[in-house]
Amino acid sequence: MTGQLIVSVSGIRDETAQVVADFATEMDCRSVPLSLLVAPRLKDKYRLVSDAVTQDWLRDRRDRGDAIVLHGYDQAATKHRRAEFAALPEHEARLRLLAADRVLEEVGLRTRLFAPPRWIASPGAVTVLPSVGFRLLAGMTAVRDLADGATVRSHVIGVGDGFRAEPWRCRAMVLGASRGARRGRLVRLAISAKQLGKPGPRQAVLDAVDLALHHGARPTVYRWPLQDGVREVA
Repeated sequence: MTGQLIVSVSGIRDETAQVVADFATEMDCRSVPLSLLVAPRLKDKYRLVSDAVTQDWLRDRRDRGDAIVLHGYDQAATKHRRAEFAALPEHEARLRLLAADRVLEEVGLRTRLFAPPRWIASPGAVTVLPSVGFRLLAGMTAVRDLADGATVRSHVIGVGDGFRAEPWRCRAMVLGASRGARRGRLVRLAISAKQLGKPGPRQAVLDAVDLALHHGARPTVYRWPLQDGVREVA
């Protein structure tokens, strides 16, 4: 069985745009499209709607085959420092999703794909996603088609954005990608833009991608409807 490889990047903004663009060039050389995790607002008062350069870059990457995935509204911690959508009831989740959807529509980046910050969504958030137009949920342990309920089981292997970035974690990413690809499974690699700016994590994700490709994994992106062929965890 041929495995698949999804590489995603989060934390894309004015301050990280260049390092992400450089990484995208590296992936282009390997014919690996990216899933770009986008939030309308980030810390330090960042607003995507006011960042025309990043908007243009994201639209260009989408037109070249990358996927735009909504990654929360402002990624603000909610109860007890938990991730933005980790504990939200239905009403609050709906408000945040609608607000984020409006911003992405305004800047020409509307998407039907959702990956919650730190890959964790509350039952309330999962319930309301289809009613506000989303069709795919990429969570920590699975990718779910919200239209028909089909699920691809696969655990995110990440550095940054809720995952630790120590050397052991980088080694685990490389080993996990190699093992999953050898077994013909879906390999989901995730790295934050901040970590891409550090030599160790950057090299780890490059090594993980190269090993997955070496073992025959087919590059793809988060998309709806789900593709057939892979149903096991990496």
